Amino acid sequence: MNIAIVKYNAGNIQSVLYALERLGINATVTGDADALRSADKVIFPGVGEASSAMQSLQENGLDAVIKDLKQPVLGICVGMQLLCNHSEENDTKCLGIVPVGVKRFPATSNQQGEGFLNSTLTKAGEGILKVPQVGWNTIYDLRSPLFSGIPDSSYIYNVHSYYATDSQYTIARCNYGLPYAAAVQKDNFYGVQFHTEKSADTGDRILHNFLSL
Repeated sequence: MNIAIVKYNAGNIQSVLYALERLGINATVTGDADALRSADKVIFPGVGEASSAMQSLQENGLDAVIKDLKQPVLGICVGMQLLCNHSEENDTKCLGIVPVGVKRFPATSNQQGEGFLNSTLTKAGEGILKVPQVGWNTIYDLRSPLFSGIPDSSYIYNVHSYYATDSQYTIARCNYGLPYAAAVQKDNFYGVQFHTEKSADTGDRILHNFLSL
């Protein structure tokens, strides 16, 4: 199987490579358009800041390449956010593949529902969120073959200050003061907000499921 990882100036590439190696997969890290188009699957990782990440894609012509890919594509963390329309992080226009917006977590919230902190977050203080969200949380409402064999309330690892809003494209949810899209899908494009490569057995299973699509 030919697996390509998008090479640009925002990727958590090495940790993704290690995760794939645990599954017995050797992937190619590339920014070459033809190599990306010919891959069986493409992984689009990302850490850092949205506008500089988009700038890196645009400078290398990878924004247009990614939008035209026909095989399964998995965006991870910032990679998922860049699949969306727009990010509040430095008012960034993203790829527009998944028509949802990306917003910043509110530092505080007192509204019923939005102010709710689940049991894993009570140490942050009632009605107060620590931004960024760093650490373990759970996913639920799983609705995709990407989560085959994974039960609701499985733990995943997060490091992020921004989130994709809930929509018809949501295939998994998470709650950090408010419910948000932990994963999205539109056509052949999948995205997960959390770090699969740091999410232990759950993350490995999600990568395995993606490679099996």
